[in-house]
Amino acid sequence: MGKNMGKELAKNILDTIAYYDVMDYPMTSFEIWKYLNKKDEAGQAGCTLKEIKNELEDSELLRIIESYQGYFFLRGKRNLVEARLERNKLANEKFRILKGVAWWLRFVPFVRMVAVTGSMAMKNTEHASDLDLLVVLKHGRIFTGRTLVTAMVHLLGKRRYADKIKDRICLNYFITTQSLGVVLKDLFSASEYSLIIPIFGFRFFKKFQENNSWIKNYKPNFIGDSMANLRTLRDSFLARTVRRIGERVFGMEFLEESLKKWQIKRIKADPRTHQDGSMIVADSEMLIFLPDPQGPKVFEKFKEQSEKFLQIV
Repeated sequence: MGKNMGKELAKNILDTIAYYDVMDYPMTSFEIWKYLNKKDEAGQAGCTLKEIKNELEDSELLRIIESYQGYFFLRGKRNLVEARLERNKLANEKFRILKGVAWWLRFVPFVRMVAVTGSMAMKNTEHASDLDLLVVLKHGRIFTGRTLVTAMVHLLGKRRYADKIKDRICLNYFITTQSLGVVLKDLFSASEYSLIIPIFGFRFFKKFQENNSWIKNYKPNFIGDSMANLRTLRDSFLARTVRRIGERVFGMEFLEESLKKWQIKRIKADPRTHQDGSMIVADSEMLIFLPDPQGPKVFEKFKEQSEKFLQIV
């Protein structure tokens, strides 16, 4: 590796470690390689894991980072390793809740995919955290599908609302089978959706990955999942049959249009829709409710931190 390329890679490594440090997330060398940030369109195109490991031993980089138990982090942040290990255990416990809810969502009409996002996808959750789900619904039935999904999660006693937050399901992101591309294409979204975990509907998850291949513009080493993992629920014959019957019962066009008018009226009347910085999308392809999106906050903290450290390398 040439000197200039090595220096560029060192900056990208530090950039990556600094970005995830904002979320108190120390990383293994493999994670640094897989989720490596790309500085700009003309920057680092990709690299090998071996090159990452070699660069992590560079004396210049070691002035800013250190390692402990196989994790790399900014100097003085060793406490984050123990915190991550604890959060990893906690995430595994909370995942059982998600899988239990997804088991039932397989039977809900118009549901095509359920995936875990946010801190749970990173296995970086806290005791009081809620559980974020991204739900893909059949095109043309997003309002009916959202109503039925919300009803199911509520009946299971797991819907987040009011002050009921801990271990509750946050249903803030619905898209359809024809709107699988993420709207905001930035570093935060690339990081968020490179970590997403499918728990039902792997066939549509593969399509989701194909529609978001732009992630590689920010994460050049990122490779999507080609096979379902052990946490992904299979679509059983019983689940398919129940969904088909339900889709005949609830598939009337007038029901979708009535629910659309009702839900959009409620969304427009919600004060959170109009507050500064909120990201609310409500149409026939997307229902996204992020009244206090974390992306801008994470990016501002990262920018301050990155500029400070990258002057040294």
